[in-house]
Amino acid sequence: MAEPKLDTDKLDDAALAILSLTLHDGNRVWKGIDWSITDRLHAKGLIHDPIGKAKSLALTEAGLARAESALAELFVERSDDPKRSE
Repeated sequence: MAEPKLDTDKLDDAALAILSLTLHDGNRVWKGIDWSITDRLHAKGLIHDPIGKAKSLALTEAGLARAESALAELFVERSDDPKRSE
């Protein structure tokens, strides 16, 4: 099965929105995701405990399924998208 084509404009906007949650010193943001988000994802059982020295996070099985579903729902280009007909 072919990989779906992602709407990279939507992805970029979502990344900027999430980065803006760590805004400081005028226009600076941290490269990582806001800790309150990782705390909520952990509380929901979607990632394993984010506390530690590792620079990566581990998704649970439920988190992996939710991530795949959210990616498809929010960011896969659809042929019936009115924006595509512009």
